[in-house]
Amino acid sequence: MVSLPFGRSLWQLATVLAVLVSLAAVWWLDRHNSRWGDPLRKRLVLGVPWGTLIVIGGVLSVYLFLQQGIADWYRPLVIPFRAWSYLYPLGIIAAPFSHASPGHLMGNLIGTLALAPIAEYAFSHYPTERGTQTFTSLRTNPFARILAFVGVVFAVGVFTGMFALGPVIGFSGVVFAFAGFALVRYPLTTIIALSASSVISLVYSALRTPVTEAQAGPVFQTPWWASIAIQGHALGLFAGVVLGVFLIHRRNIKPNAFRLWLGALLFSVGQGLWAVYWFRGAETFVLYRALGTALVFSLAVLIAVGVSASDRPLIRALDLSRWEVASGLLVMCLLLLSVPTVPVNLTTVDDATAPGMNAVEVRDYTVSYAEDVPNQMILAINVSAFNETTRVNTSGVIVISEQRHIWTTAVTSGRLAFSGQETVRVGGVGWQETVTVTRDGWTVAGNSSVYKVNLQRPGAPEVLAFVSAESRTAFTISNKNISLEPSQLGYDVIVTRGNETLDRGLLPAPNETVAVGGLDFTRTDDKIYVSDNGTRIQVAARETYEG
Repeated sequence: MVSLPFGRSLWQLATVLAVLVSLAAVWWLDRHNSRWGDPLRKRLVLGVPWGTLIVIGGVLSVYLFLQQGIADWYRPLVIPFRAWSYLYPLGIIAAPFSHASPGHLMGNLIGTLALAPIAEYAFSHYPTERGTQTFTSLRTNPFARILAFVGVVFAVGVFTGMFALGPVIGFSGVVFAFAGFALVRYPLTTIIALSASSVISLVYSALRTPVTEAQAGPVFQTPWWASIAIQGHALGLFAGVVLGVFLIHRRNIKPNAFRLWLGALLFSVGQGLWAVYWFRGAETFVLYRALGTALVFSLAVLIAVGVSASDRPLIRALDLSRWEVASGLLVMCLLLLSVPTVPVNLTTVDDATAPGMNAVEVRDYTVSYAEDVPNQMILAINVSAFNETTRVNTSGVIVISEQRHIWTTAVTSGRLAFSGQETVRVGGVGWQETVTVTRDGWTVAGNSSVYKVNLQRPGAPEVLAFVSAESRTAFTISNKNISLEPSQLGYDVIVTRGNETLDRGLLPAPNETVAVGGLDFTRTDDKIYVSDNGTRIQVAARETYEG
């Protein structure tokens, strides 16, 4: 971020004024042609989507208090609130309403703010049947209907937590359910609302960071599509569509098939539902773009047919109408998305023994570091598709809780090598603790690095969790080979000739020289040099990190 010539608050004030002036100008120009509040007050109490506001407040409260985001907004407690397994009910129930980061939270809240009011408007606080009066029964009570809306949202959230392919976290499944419900009744309005969500996101970003300066540099990141829970999003979308279909059928509403098809297609493509992918190890992913493209076109047709089908008989002998068959197909798709996840979500920790040299214990958690070890949660069930498999090895910071049925790579080895230091937060309801993970190493000339990984709890000494194998330089000097190897005290330099070890000793301290195996090793700043008979060559350099 750069310094602001007029001050941060002035830029924020200018943003707010620009938004307000824009809205006021449009209202003034159009004030004689329409009364904006009338349609809203016909469906919503005081024209306000109270259910949406209650839902947003609830999700925000989970982040602030359950995940302890109020103590550290940028680093919420995440691990215990993922949907790890049916054997860990807390994760199943909490995951749909929890989030991994502020950006994750705000993205879903903005999506909710854009889409949920449309769904709530379609549901309506007031009965829509002609001649029906409010407050004549529980079903016609506007306040009961608001609570019913909130209750359905909670039920859909738990549904996505139970049947999304875990371990998921986030409210996006419910946001997609809002979209599915809204698409059924107001397909093009829903697409416009998505554009409105981009405007809301822009205003939020402008208020939060009025001016940003960015420089080119290395960044460690996974492909954007590899962070999308495609199955969970599709599950939420179909859940919303099915609920919407039954609502419009009950109210005898006949939607336009083309608008449904177009709205469903634009939404599916815009929200990345075509990004069908698989994982191959901890940091490699495979995208099936052609398959995903075919699926979103099929999805659009299925929704259009399923929603717009009439009550005319299709199979007279079985007394089945077109609507019954079409809605049955939608329900079948929802089941096909849900049922296969059951055995996966029944997985547990196959081996609770912490891999690696040493581990840190935090109540029921074990935190360790290891490389190229089987992922015990994935190994429990083997699924092969498209020549891919869930049986993969992983490298990085491993967090295990047998009690919570957790076995996960909290930080990959590649990310730690990029940043040099990471923190892992573990905990539960009402408590949390941070474990700091630090890597330090040397890049060996012409070969791979040697490094060590340490773990540390607050107020406790560091624990050596991992040491890499030795690494030999690509050159020889005086017919001697030079290798570096991590040790308990630091790093050793090893001098060999053929298969014979001539000598070994600790690397020199800064600006010092040591003799090992008849060679002189000198450390200048963060580089190690070897000298012999007037020849001087760089042996290694300290690893540098971008974190």
